[in-house]
Amino acid sequence: MGEGTVFYPYEPVMEIEGRYQDFCVYETAILGLICQASGVATKAARVKKLAGDRLVMSFGARRMRPILAPMIERNAYIGGCDGVAVVKSGELIGEDPMGTMPHSLILCMGSTVDAIKAYDEVLEPKFKRVALIDTFLDEKFEVLNVAEVMGNKLFAVRFDTPGSRRGNFYRILEEARWELDLRGFKDVKFFVSGGINETDIPVLNPVVQGYGIGTAISNAPVIDFAMDIVEVDGKPTAKRGKWSGSKRVLVCPLCSERKIVPNDDQKTGCSCGGTFGDLLSPFLNQGQRLVQAETPSRIRESVIRKVKGLEL
Repeated sequence: MGEGTVFYPYEPVMEIEGRYQDFCVYETAILGLICQASGVATKAARVKKLAGDRLVMSFGARRMRPILAPMIERNAYIGGCDGVAVVKSGELIGEDPMGTMPHSLILCMGSTVDAIKAYDEVLEPKFKRVALIDTFLDEKFEVLNVAEVMGNKLFAVRFDTPGSRRGNFYRILEEARWELDLRGFKDVKFFVSGGINETDIPVLNPVVQGYGIGTAISNAPVIDFAMDIVEVDGKPTAKRGKWSGSKRVLVCPLCSERKIVPNDDQKTGCSCGGTFGDLLSPFLNQGQRLVQAETPSRIRESVIRKVKGLEL
């Protein structure tokens, strides 16, 4: 199946045909790659679907070993995240990294107001001004402080309130929104981060315009793929619990009906009147790649489109 394809339980996503001793050495590596990468992309797709048009940034690189970070962030982006936070990962997907001012700047400067003023002085005009407002003071008063200093330059504020100080996060955000709106700062957007997961998003959506999500995506459950022999010398053969024989995975573009059929089944017509198409297509032959690589941004667009009509 092409990268970014939606699949369902029991559907084969890859078939390898050849002399088993030539490729069995790669079995563990192939599984390790697609199990974790698919898990990350799936979680990112679920998060983005819940967030809708709101910005979703992948903040998960600091939750995993550095050597895994580019893989995680690439798949978070492919799954639907609007951007990644690490420079190297941004290079890999062909997009500029995203982020906001850090707590370290505020701590070194001594106050959020001084930090956002310094941030504004040195940052190129093309970058949006986003103030981090949970470092020293109560969120309600801190958003008012930075809004009054920055005026129309302030694009957004980011709430990264620690769990130990959070209480009812929605009510904190709602209160801050009220106070800003009351004083004419209705255009200031709210970004949130810090342990955000799937269940939080529908609750926070009414008052939030962007999410920074780390652990929930980077530590996503793996997709539990298995790799099994299903045919030997043209004869269907498989272990217990597996369907023997090479297969086709079919989908109807009109009604979205899906079928798994034997590879020699030439059925093409769907009961709705549409024509089934194959989701499995030749990718490599004798070491030669048959399909041109898609850019991460094109794969992401395809994923968002395919996931749009699905139920979570």
